[in-house]
Amino acid sequence: MLHILLRVIEAHLRRSSAASSQARLKAVSFIHRFGASLNRHVHYHCCIIDGVFEPVEEAGDGPQSVRFRAAAELTPEAVAAIAEQVRVRVLRWFARSGLIERDDVREMLTWENSGFSLDAAVRVGAHDRAGLERLLRYCARPPFALERLELLDADHVVYRLPKPQRDGTTALTLTPLELIDHLAALIPPPRRHRHRYHGVLAPNAPLRAVAIAFGREVAEATDSPSAASPPPPTPASNARSPARYLWVMLPDGIKLRLFESQPRTCPNCGADMRLIAFITEAAPVERILTHIGEPPRPPLISPARGPPAWDEAPEPMPDWDLLQQPEPDVEFDQRVSW
Repeated sequence: MLHILLRVIEAHLRRSSAASSQARLKAVSFIHRFGASLNRHVHYHCCIIDGVFEPVEEAGDGPQSVRFRAAAELTPEAVAAIAEQVRVRVLRWFARSGLIERDDVREMLTWENSGFSLDAAVRVGAHDRAGLERLLRYCARPPFALERLELLDADHVVYRLPKPQRDGTTALTLTPLELIDHLAALIPPPRRHRHRYHGVLAPNAPLRAVAIAFGREVAEATDSPSAASPPPPTPASNARSPARYLWVMLPDGIKLRLFESQPRTCPNCGADMRLIAFITEAAPVERILTHIGEPPRPPLISPARGPPAWDEAPEPMPDWDLLQQPEPDVEFDQRVSW
C-alpha cells in the first residue's frame, strides 16, 4: 500500500513539474501502528519534497548530476484525485491478492465514503530548519509518551490522552495486564524498518550521492552578483565515510546532539566550549573528578545472588488415594486361559 501511494504521488509530481519519466521523488516514510489512545491504528506519515530530481546526462557518460524541478502548488482537488486513485489501486490489489472478493471490491468502489483519507496540509519552507526538525520529530515519535502514564496503585494504571475523545474521555484506566495487551498490539513485525527512504534517497539509488550533495551549501566563487543560479555541485569521492569520524574531531561550528543535550555547550553561561585536550590517563582524570566533586571510582556492584533454594525445601507427600486405580465396571473371569 505504501508503494502504491508513493507511485501515485510521484506520477503527480512529474506531471505538475513537466519532468521526464526518469525523474524521481525524494521522500521519507514513517510507518505508525498506533493511535493517540494506545489503540492499533496503522497509517503512514510521508515527508516528500514538492518536486522531482531529474538526471542530467553529459555527452558520452551516464548521469553525473541532477536537476530539481519544482512542482506546482498542491490544490485540494489534486489531493482528492490522488486519494481516489490510491483507493482504486489498493482495492484492485486486494482483489488480485485474494484478500477481498472481486464482487465486494466492485461494491466498495461505489461507496460514497471510501474509508481512505489523505492529508497534505502540513508544509515546511525550504529554509525552515526548525520547522523541519519539529515535523521529523513528530513523525518519528514513539507509540506513547511515558509522561502521560501514571501508576495509581498496584492494580490500576492511568494513561492520560493528548486530546479528549468523542465521548469526552480524557484518560484510560487500565490494569497492568490490560496495559500489556494494548502495548503488545503496537509492537511492529520483526526485521521490518519503521523508517524508510524512497526515490533518490533509497539506499541503492544511483542518484543518491548527487541528490544529497545538491542541497549542501556552496561557497560563492565570485563576489559579483549573478542572476543565474550556480550549477549543482558534483559530489567529491570520499574514501572514508564521514560517519566514521570521531565527534571530538569536528570543527567548533558543528554542534552535536546526544540525548536531547548539547555536549559542547557550557552549562553555566550557554556559550560554545572549545576543546583544549583529550585526557585518557587515569591520574589526571581522577584529580579532575575529585576537584569538581564527582566520585573518582565507579560504584560497587552488588554480588550476584544464588538460585532459589528449591532443592532444600521438603517435598510434599503424595496423596496415595489419588494414585489408586478406579475399579472396572465389568468383572473379568481370570480363570479363562487363552
